[in-house]
Amino acid sequence: ALSIAGSDTSGGAGIQADLKTMTMNGVFAMSAITALTAQNTTGVQGIFEVTPEFLGMQIDSVFTDIRPDAVKIGMVSSVNLISVIAEKLTAYHAENIVVDPVMVATSGAKLISEDAVSALKEKLLPLATVVTPNIPEAEVLADMKITSPADMVTAAEIIKAYHCAVLCKGGHSMNDANDLLYDEKGAHWFRGKRIDNPNTHGTGCTLSSAIAANLAKGNDLEAAVERAKEYISGALAAMLDLGAGSGPMNHAFDLKEEYTK
Repeated sequence: ALSIAGSDTSGGAGIQADLKTMTMNGVFAMSAITALTAQNTTGVQGIFEVTPEFLGMQIDSVFTDIRPDAVKIGMVSSVNLISVIAEKLTAYHAENIVVDPVMVATSGAKLISEDAVSALKEKLLPLATVVTPNIPEAEVLADMKITSPADMVTAAEIIKAYHCAVLCKGGHSMNDANDLLYDEKGAHWFRGKRIDNPNTHGTGCTLSSAIAANLAKGNDLEAAVERAKEYISGALAAMLDLGAGSGPMNHAFDLKEEYTK
């Protein structure tokens, strides 16, 4: 599986979370980096974007040698980068594309420009198998306020007009981590139990990568989401506590091999 996303120096989100998650979910993980960030559990201190040309070269390098069975797209902060991703994935007929529309970091830092939101809607969503917005991101994509489960369904219907399935994630004080999958079969709720853990840095990156990994292994979308939710619940329940802010989860909670001792 390939992750196209930004790097997180502190290792809890972005490319680093994606590689750990994909590995723990049983697939070989590869990456094309959209941006370097200077960040930790307290916030994002700086962003250094790669050029569109170099991002294109990274994607070419992967697809022309080890073709991925799934692609996860995370932080992409500019129109030009979104354009090159859409162009390359179309040219290579990429399958099982999971778009995590990263707009705001867990710490509250804004990670995407306004014109990039429009480009994401027009160029990436139509290519996606599924898009995985949280409540604030779904509000932006659907251009409406979400204050109830019924609003989640309405927003998902609007976003689905871009011809992709939608996993609208609960949490954000909406409900007990109940997520809504809306696809051609209609609405399907995944009931979750809120885990009282303040360390949620990288949860969105992790969930979308776990979904991509499970799609790469041949699971259908519903099963991929179910397995991904189980994985993230385990990672949160391990109660790792690192850093001064919203810390990372323990991606390796299920690792019990000889060399981890």
